[in-house]
Amino acid sequence: MTRAQQTISIAMILTSIYLAVFLEIVSFPEKIQKEVVPVVPFWALVSFGAYLLFKLGWGVFTFNDVPEAYKELQAQILEARTDLKSKGVEVGED
Repeated sequence: MTRAQQTISIAMILTSIYLAVFLEIVSFPEKIQKEVVPVVPFWALVSFGAYLLFKLGWGVFTFNDVPEAYKELQAQILEARTDLKSKGVEVGED
């Protein structure tokens, strides 16, 4: 089963459970049924958004510098400068 199929399956199961509760096929106490159940989709959406913002923030917070990539990029810049100088293009030195 692919990840997309798994995600769709879980979403369908959760939607089915929510609809069963919302349509009162499965009943809860009246206070929960009237006050909590209708706002569950909004709560889920806000929670998912907060989770995604946390993941984004955590990724930025723990962003690691990659020394190997830096060295590779510097080597590519030096190679490009050498190539351009051999073709007669003036390249500024930093």
